[in-house]
Amino acid sequence: MTYLFNNPAQFAGELVEGFVAAHRNTIQRVNGGVIRRHKAKPGQAVMIIGGGSGHYPAFGGFVGQGLAHGAALGNVFAAPSAQQICHVAQAVNAGGGILFCYANYAGDVLNFEQAQAQLRAQGIDVRSVVVTDDIASAAVAEQHKRRGIAGTLPVFKAAAVAADAGKPLDEVARIATAAKERVRSLGVAFSGCTLPGANKPLFEVASGKMEVGMGIHGEPGLYRVDAPSADGLAEMLVEKLLAEIPPPVDSPAGARVGVILNGLGAVKYEELFVIYRKIDQLLFRRGLIIVEPVVDELITSFDMAGVSLTLFWLNDELEQTWIAAADTPAFHRGTIVPAEQSEENITVAVQPAQDQQLLKTGSADSQAAAKVVFAALEAARDAIALQQEELGRLDAIAGDGDHGIGMQRGLTAAVEAAKAALDAQAGSGAVLTVAGDAWSDRAGGTSGMLWGVVLRNLGNALGDEAKPDVAMLATGVTAALEAVVSLGKAQLNDKTLVDVLYPFSAALTQGAVRGLSTTEAWTAAAEIAERSAEATKNLTPKIGRARPHAEKSIGTPDPGAVSMALIICAADKVIRKYCF
Repeated sequence: MTYLFNNPAQFAGELVEGFVAAHRNTIQRVNGGVIRRHKAKPGQAVMIIGGGSGHYPAFGGFVGQGLAHGAALGNVFAAPSAQQICHVAQAVNAGGGILFCYANYAGDVLNFEQAQAQLRAQGIDVRSVVVTDDIASAAVAEQHKRRGIAGTLPVFKAAAVAADAGKPLDEVARIATAAKERVRSLGVAFSGCTLPGANKPLFEVASGKMEVGMGIHGEPGLYRVDAPSADGLAEMLVEKLLAEIPPPVDSPAGARVGVILNGLGAVKYEELFVIYRKIDQLLFRRGLIIVEPVVDELITSFDMAGVSLTLFWLNDELEQTWIAAADTPAFHRGTIVPAEQSEENITVAVQPAQDQQLLKTGSADSQAAAKVVFAALEAARDAIALQQEELGRLDAIAGDGDHGIGMQRGLTAAVEAAKAALDAQAGSGAVLTVAGDAWSDRAGGTSGMLWGVVLRNLGNALGDEAKPDVAMLATGVTAALEAVVSLGKAQLNDKTLVDVLYPFSAALTQGAVRGLSTTEAWTAAAEIAERSAEATKNLTPKIGRARPHAEKSIGTPDPGAVSMALIICAADKVIRKYCF
């Protein structure tokens, strides 16, 4: 378990603060993450990586010469927000374009794609390479659905070496893609991990058992077997990885491979070396030539007891990127010539959390509605706080168990931002918009991004002039639904919050057509939302982290659907109180 923490909600921020203090000669903090203290050359392409906290040395530990130029760091097990990613990217942009390189998780994909769109709108050339090395998380025919785990390192390194060599962005992206296509990984776990402040691990493994195919966010494995000996585990990992040799490699005999044996947190180096001893023997017997193996903790999951094995199938070009020198807080290889460090680099600059927004004064009617909006956000925050532990439990069944924490973090930020807007006499639309932006920025992850989208679309529909009515609310919720589906790609019956938002939107629209009052229409729609959330227990997840564990989630409702219904019902009580 995690023994040392203060406020669990502040854990990610405090660990970044300490990390930078420990490496201030090479790492600089900016809002949203960390960057190299040594600036890239003017006109050079640069690479940004990122992901949730709780995986050190991924991702901040890989920032430095020979590896990433910057890393966007999210909350614990939550993707960084699009705002965080943009801040980091702007801080390292040298004019030659930016490559985003990250692991394939829904929250990371959503937020990096949103950041890419925002930066492109500013005239910055941005490309993305998404790492999908985990062979357990999807079949060969669906490699695009696979998760990214320890195989991210060779892809990061390939891209960084190309960028630092002055290659144009097109070449950097091509080389990173080539590396991604030649990396395969598989992991196992002997115990789950415990998040800061939690009183039990996200999943438990009986003594003498082992989970095969676990994720790095505390997700359980795909199946459970008797724990083998160290040699037995080595044989299993090697056998399964050699069963999927990426084209154009014909056979293992004579092939050159980079090898990574990664500890996930609680399996220590002595044990890793015992396992690697057998892995080395097995690969040698199959005729493989091992190039610069790495036995280390590279991407962890707090105190999870487990390991993963990665094979990086090299060609001449990729071998040069794999063996190239690097010097970062967590990864060192060879000898690298230190870059010049200017006085500007020595000064640590932390950008403000978010840009100041000039809010237009709303009309009297809209300001009155803004008070109702603020009260509804407060009620939603309190409702989620009461169910935070239960939401985490639901999420841990087939996910990473942080949904309750993330929702509470996002709503707290939304309430704070809404209060500031209310004090500035903003209208209801502006209050919702700034609340959505704060929620998305502070929470990160998939739910943070999607709830930011929901509030922004609702805010756009209400505006800051007219008194909101049921038709305006229905229009805003419909727009929110369309945006969520467009961004998140979830459809009805995929076991997500869409399974609540869709019927809620339809019911609210029907209430407007029937001429019901706002109170009548919202209350009727809220009842449908509540029933719809409960009905998700009969569905099988088709996207997101829960997809590989579909059977485990049957019989329990989707946490995102439940939290959406809780918020809708909390707002219903406020709307009925104000009777507007």
